[in-house]
Amino acid sequence: MGAAPPQDRPVIVGAGLAGLLTAVHLAPLPCVVLTTGRLAEHTSTDLAQGGIAAALHPGDSPLLHALDTLHAGAGLSDPGTAERITAAAPAAVEHLAALGARFDRTPDGAFTLGLEAAHSRHRVAHAGGDATGHEVLRAAIAAVRATPSITVLQHARAVRVVTGDDGRVAGVVVAAGGAPELIRTDRVVLATGGAGGLFRHTTNPTGSRGQGLALAARAGAELRDLEMVQFHPTALDVGLDPMPLVTEALRGAGARLVDAAGDRLLEDDLAPRDVVARAVFAELERGGRVFLDAREALGAAARFPTVAAACRAAGIDPRRAPMPVRPAAHYLMGGVSVDGRGRTTVAGLWAVGEVASTGLHGANRLASNSLLEAAVCARWVAQDVAGQEGRRGPRLGSPAPQPGPAAEPAGGAAELRTLMSECVGVLRDGATLTHAVDRLGATVDRAGLDATDDATLAALLLATSALRREESRGAHTRTDFPGAAEPRHLTLTLEDGLGGLLTPAHRRSAT
Repeated sequence: MGAAPPQDRPVIVGAGLAGLLTAVHLAPLPCVVLTTGRLAEHTSTDLAQGGIAAALHPGDSPLLHALDTLHAGAGLSDPGTAERITAAAPAAVEHLAALGARFDRTPDGAFTLGLEAAHSRHRVAHAGGDATGHEVLRAAIAAVRATPSITVLQHARAVRVVTGDDGRVAGVVVAAGGAPELIRTDRVVLATGGAGGLFRHTTNPTGSRGQGLALAARAGAELRDLEMVQFHPTALDVGLDPMPLVTEALRGAGARLVDAAGDRLLEDDLAPRDVVARAVFAELERGGRVFLDAREALGAAARFPTVAAACRAAGIDPRRAPMPVRPAAHYLMGGVSVDGRGRTTVAGLWAVGEVASTGLHGANRLASNSLLEAAVCARWVAQDVAGQEGRRGPRLGSPAPQPGPAAEPAGGAAELRTLMSECVGVLRDGATLTHAVDRLGATVDRAGLDATDDATLAALLLATSALRREESRGAHTRTDFPGAAEPRHLTLTLEDGLGGLLTPAHRRSAT
């Protein structure tokens, strides 16, 4: 890593919107941000299209926004969390604008607001039509570069969160091309994003494979509702990896899902994402194809330049021909269990953004609530982290750096992604989930936990959660348990996830 990294500062693992805004809000408290590439690389924020949901119109309200969120969440969203985050949403959008994010506006300067699935109002603020993530990330990076208290370590991979004998965070081991090095700190914030890269079809960067889940689990943190993976129903199906997203806002502007014969696939193209994804997947399973017909969506090509550019690159003119689409892993609604301040169950460890399970999204995230959650919760996490300054207990002896797990899955990423798509995809059942757990568990058993790569470990924990939830709810559909049970969260620790490797315990439903 060259010069020794700064010590005894909060360390933020991840440089998407959640991580960067946490660092900005921490200022002037010095902190360190780790990113596996350069700034703006390998982040789902940059690929986000639709926008940020917030009650910014006089005919809307945070309460209506919260109610829509709870309805989409299918019984697993926390009402208090939903109300708190939607109440903070307008100020979060205004803060991004103050940082320089150029949102689309009407001639009188008001935010231009779009409509997306399961929203009862036009409330999605966007930038560049369908380039919102790229624009807000640009503004956040500019703010970070203008803040002297933030140190960014690029091409640096966190391989372990180290805890002391008392279970508190004592440091983070980082690999940056050479031997792993220890950064001593008693405050670590995970902002690593999701796990879409575990699946063969995804709109996420292919490197988003649940690293934060593995880091948290190895440190002893509780994970929650990992089985709740949102599959976006309309990814552009032209053989690219990751798959270009076709924003839901296109359907809000009038585009329609059709089959190969041109017949409408659904009565309501703006139904919740899990409903639409299952309908698209079912048509593909029957051997058909599904297309998004945007030819009559007024001004679609001009209003959605990112989608139009992806189509042109694939030889498709969306003004003249429908776009082939399919569901793709898009967002992890579950994650590391956190409280209202972003604290995990491990002292000194926080989580923010997609890696965290705040209680907002439940079993099915409401469209454009993801950038919102990142922006709102980054402020709260920073406030709590800063509040720990000067309150540290006696320092522990310096823990020795440990060699981290392999960066890549033992059998290759392609094999892992195929297994997850075939066994833990849009439709699930006990037999295929058991197969996935057995295969992944055997890999961990052969390699040993310390040498197991983070992607395999995250996949095992996710598959185990899916096997244990014996019901269908939101994004989690079990064909062998088609009904819904009493709403409950499914929590998991590393010990829980590994406990079934040599016994039938992983086949039992958690009760």
